[in-house]
Amino acid sequence: MTQVIGIDLGTTFSAAAAAVPGGAQPEVLTNRDGDRLTPSIVLFESPDQILVGKLAQHSMAMQPEDCVQFVKRRMGEANPVYVDQRGKEYRAEHVSSLILRRLAEDAAATLGTPVRDVVITVPAYFDDARRKATRDAGELAGLNVLRLINEPTAAALAYGLKTGATGTCFVFDLGGGTFDVTVMRAAGGTEFEVVATDGDRNLGGFDFDNRLIAYVQGRLTEQGGPDLDDDPQLSVDLRERCEAAKIRMSSVAESTIHLSAGGRAYRFPVTRDGFESMTADLLDRIEMLTESVLDQAGLTWAEIDKVLLVGGSTRMPMIRQLVRHLSGKDPEPGVNPDEAVAIGAAILAGQLQAEQAGQAPAIPVTVVDVTSQALGEILLDEETGRRVNVVIIPRNSRIPCQHEALSFTIYHHQGRIDIQVTEGEDEDPEYVAVLHSTHMALPPGLPKGAPIRTVMSYDVDGVVHVELFDVTNNRSLGEIELDRPNNLSADDLDRGRAALRTLGLQ
Repeated sequence: MTQVIGIDLGTTFSAAAAAVPGGAQPEVLTNRDGDRLTPSIVLFESPDQILVGKLAQHSMAMQPEDCVQFVKRRMGEANPVYVDQRGKEYRAEHVSSLILRRLAEDAAATLGTPVRDVVITVPAYFDDARRKATRDAGELAGLNVLRLINEPTAAALAYGLKTGATGTCFVFDLGGGTFDVTVMRAAGGTEFEVVATDGDRNLGGFDFDNRLIAYVQGRLTEQGGPDLDDDPQLSVDLRERCEAAKIRMSSVAESTIHLSAGGRAYRFPVTRDGFESMTADLLDRIEMLTESVLDQAGLTWAEIDKVLLVGGSTRMPMIRQLVRHLSGKDPEPGVNPDEAVAIGAAILAGQLQAEQAGQAPAIPVTVVDVTSQALGEILLDEETGRRVNVVIIPRNSRIPCQHEALSFTIYHHQGRIDIQVTEGEDEDPEYVAVLHSTHMALPPGLPKGAPIRTVMSYDVDGVVHVELFDVTNNRSLGEIELDRPNNLSADDLDRGRAALRTLGLQ
């Protein structure tokens, strides 16, 4: 029998968790290096040999231009993140699939049984393209992706199962590359209903590191040192040293960044206060999103019972101080910020596997999540003649969900309608993302003002489906197959699976 696992596919570190014999709840599994966390780093050592995880991390200083990291921030982009010596292009999905495959192989070795079925976590604020890209990465890795689950929701599952929590929880999730805030209600540690979620997929520990890097680069230039852009190896070395200094300043008030460049040794002292000053605008963005999600939920801090901190970047004192200042509460103890997300994914994975087998799950849970993005279409306002974005599924709607809206033909015998499916709340089309543009033929003879019904839905993974109906003739005009230009096609996936199977991972 194959084992089902939960995977936290992180920006800087990833983890896999699964139920273990005799265990009360899933545990994070050790990898082949004996570690519970795997660096989300891939090094293309040669066209046929690829290093993943710790080996890649230790080797990247020697081959920085063949090393790929932080790909989670590039998910859903069409541009390649790496081109190998033969000119073969790797997108973020391809690189992520190598990390997922390594995690699954290590999990199988630890569990002593094959692994194929997985639940993968995603930032709550990931949009349709990024969710589809994550699922594609799992398929490229040869895995069966049972479900995608939002990271804050997964963390709350792990906490709820451990404590039997009941009440309204605020989940603050600041990882290496993304930030999510979620308000949810828990009952008995097994029932979870998300009320509202918000976030920024480009805000995390990576950005705090960048401020330290910019500070050192400025000081280095002042002292006549070299330009880091001209030395990839030095850039890699500096990022590692700045990250280490950031981590040290979580427990001490100051640190020193040592760097050798151009035959000289440099020393750059930095204090926690100075670090907090250079990242003040990042903290402001975090505070704004934190307060925003509470407003969206229609709640005050007094109505929040528990605050959960998730993600390695929440160890920074400034983050904990901000949360205490805003909420007036101490974060819940006993939450491992690095492991809670993977454990929550494994809880859901176990339930889904049991349901598929027609069995009662060992840990029955109920999860009701919400959309992180509004879904709509662009229509012509007949009164003003302007194109406007009309929201059909509001943000923070419960999923799975299905909503509909009517539009109308604008002249007699109109032969077709143009369709633009959008993500975003703004009425101005300039400020929303267009998921898909196409047109559909209309039946002949429709009068001006004939109603066309658009039905939009989100499935349990937060992936979008759209269908149009001719109300006059009471028939479907067809389901729109979102071409998702930034995602891989079915043919791309087939080719990618075949190519990646031949690669050796270490």
